[in-house]
Parts: sequence; C-alpha cells; structure tokens
Amino acid sequence: MTEPRTPDFDVIVVGSGPAGASAALVLARAGKRVCLLERGPFPGSKNMYGGVVYGRILDTLIPRWWEEAPIQRWVTRRGTVIMTEQQSLTIDYRTTAWGEAPYNGATTFRPDFDSWLAGHATDAGAVLVTSTTATGLLRDGAGRVTGVRTDRPDGDLSASLVIACDGVNSFLAKEAGLYPHAVPENFTLGAKEVLALPRDEIDKRFGLTGHEGADFEIVGCTRGIAGGGFVYTNLDSIAVGVVLSVTQLATAKVRPEELIADLKRHPMVAPWVEGADLKEYSAHLIPEAGYDMMPTLAADGMLIAGDAAAMCLAAGIWLEGVNFAIGSGKAAGEAALEALVTGDVTAEGLAGYRSRLDDSFVLADHKRLRRVPELLMSERMQTQYPQLMCNLVEGMFTVTNPTPKKGVVALGWQELRRAKVKIRHLLRDLWTSVRTFG
Repeated sequence: MTEPRTPDFDVIVVGSGPAGASAALVLARAGKRVCLLERGPFPGSKNMYGGVVYGRILDTLIPRWWEEAPIQRWVTRRGTVIMTEQQSLTIDYRTTAWGEAPYNGATTFRPDFDSWLAGHATDAGAVLVTSTTATGLLRDGAGRVTGVRTDRPDGDLSASLVIACDGVNSFLAKEAGLYPHAVPENFTLGAKEVLALPRDEIDKRFGLTGHEGADFEIVGCTRGIAGGGFVYTNLDSIAVGVVLSVTQLATAKVRPEELIADLKRHPMVAPWVEGADLKEYSAHLIPEAGYDMMPTLAADGMLIAGDAAAMCLAAGIWLEGVNFAIGSGKAAGEAALEALVTGDVTAEGLAGYRSRLDDSFVLADHKRLRRVPELLMSERMQTQYPQLMCNLVEGMFTVTNPTPKKGVVALGWQELRRAKVKIRHLLRDLWTSVRTFG
C-alpha cells in the first residue's frame, strides 16, 4: 500500500497582511511548518499607502512593539466632524496620554507596517513566498481542503490546513462556499489622496509637535451618497479621502476623486491642504456591513480571517480594521495549532476559532455594533442630521440683535421642520444609538 504523501506544510496562510502575518507568527513560534503566501512582491505592496492602526492587540504578540514598529505619528488629536457644504461641527479631543507608551493609535504606511509584522513571522520560521497567487483550493476525496493551487508552473502546495487571509474579496472563501451573501450593498469603496507637505507645516496647521498626529472622521461630505470622509496626518504628508457605498456611487455616476476634491475645498479642510502636492491616489473595497455580512468562518481544512472574514469595524466614531485583522489572525493561528495537535482539522475540530473570537473584542465589538452601519448609512444620518445639527449650533451662536435670542428648544423645533426630520425617526435613531453605545 502506498504511504500517504506528507504535506508540503502544516499550514498555508494565504495573504501576508496583518491577519495572515499574525496567524503565521503564532504557528511558526510553535514550531509548525508554515507557508506565508503573498501575491505581491512583498508584504503590504498592494495596500493603500497609509492608515490609522490601533496596536493594543499587538501587546499580546510583540511586547513593547512601539519601540520598533514603523510608525509615522501617534494620534493625540481625534476629531469627529459633522459637515454640510459650508458648515462643520467638530468634537475635537486631544490628550497627551496617547502620545506616551503604550500609546493608543498611530498613523503608518501599510507597506512598511505589513512588511515589519510579516518579518516577525519569517524570523520565527515561517516561509514567505511572494509574487504568487493562490488561484484555487486543493481537496481530498471527502472534500476537505488540503492546500492551494497557485499561478506558478507545478505550483500546487499541500498542507494540513489553509488559513485564508486573502482580503475583502476573498476568492478562496467563495470557492469554499463560505461566502454566499457577498452582495454589493455590503461593501464600500475607500478612496484616498496622500498629499505631501513639509513636516513643520503640518505641525503648524494641525497644532502638533514631535510625533503627535491628528485623525478626523467626517460625516456629511459625500453629496448625500452613503459614506463619509477622513483626514489624518503622517510625518510629511496628509491623507484625505472618502468611503462610499458601492451601489449608491454607481447610481450617482460620480467619481470618488470628485468627492475628495469637494472635501479639499471645504472651508474646514482647505487651509490644511493648501499648497500640498499629490503624492498618491489609491482605492480599495471595504467590508462595511460588519457582523451581518460575515461568512462561515471554518470549513474542513480551512479558516478565514481578517478582511476576508469581513472583520472591519466601520461604526462611525470607530473606524478600525488592522486591530481586528491582527486579533482574528492570532485566534486563527491558535485554533489551527490546537487542531493540529489533536489531529482534527475538520470544521468541528476548528470550532475553537469561533469560540476564541466570541470571547475576544473581535466578535464582541462587532455584535454590539452590528446595527450601526445601517444607521450611519441611512439618508437621515448622511444628509438630514448634519444639516439639522449644524444649523442648530449656528442658530445658538448667531447674535440676532435687536431681535431677542430664540431658546434652544424653539431653535430645535425650527430646524427639525427645516430638515424635514420626522420625530418618530429621530426617536428611533436615538434609541438605537442608546442601545448600541450605552
């Protein structure tokens, strides 16, 4: 009788972003034979130029990571902005605590950050294979996933287990039948310009010193298309961008760069970007619907993590992705290790992955905030409420002499009528917010 062929690897991790690198790191440290497969020439090469990273989960993987990670700025100024064409209302929070270890959030260039994190996995023993695309899944006679096909000649790679971290439009998850509801309505398009400015000019315009950074998240800047905008600072550049409903963007027949141009012309943003030179333009899909669009997370011989599993928290005042990718990748690595030790890599044997996610912030936060994407993408939140709130505050601070000032309640009723907001909708949205954020 022919002896069964030993797999090429214990685990193949497809995608070397934060989720894949974290999974590979956990497994390699445990002495497992790990292949980290990347279709780009290096980890992070196909990602957008920068982003805000919240690194608390990294404490559990790389102690004192902030001493070595390729960080641009530590975010010490965080603003939430409600905007109309000519108005803006900002909750602007600053703290020196976020500028000190262990820090809270940071801006970073994803090619640098992803390469750094993947480097820890390879240092631990993972084999990084770049410029190679996983084109499909290998299966045994029982249908269990046993590896991946690649675009290299004779490039099939076998493994006891595959962890798919191949991004928002995961072809492997779809091929495995785990993503039956990947409909366009669940996705947004993020588009961004990176604008070069001297470091001292950025410090002056945003009121920053040293490695302090600023991050502003914006609602009401997308011509009524469901979505939002953002502005954040790197060392010597500013990122300005929008996040837009894919379906509404197509219906509106507007290009994302037109909306970015609108945002750069806005009275609030224009002084920040005046004279800046365009360094990069990029765009990518975002799994906006969160918990309600997540696929089945495990199959026989396979797990899914990161954006491939829709683990991106797009909940208005919380816009986070890398930390959820790292958290899910870590949990996938731990569950894979447990399954390899027991010898059971069926979906049942991999059930520890789901339980780890349920017990962590990854699914706890997604469950609690699962109704927020629907609320934030509603027409009321996108157009009516920004106008209502900006007009109300403008009315409160407008001096009307010789006419007496109106009371806040009277102004509120006036602006509710002007914005055509129905009381029942307002109360329902307030109740949803209280239940979610309370």
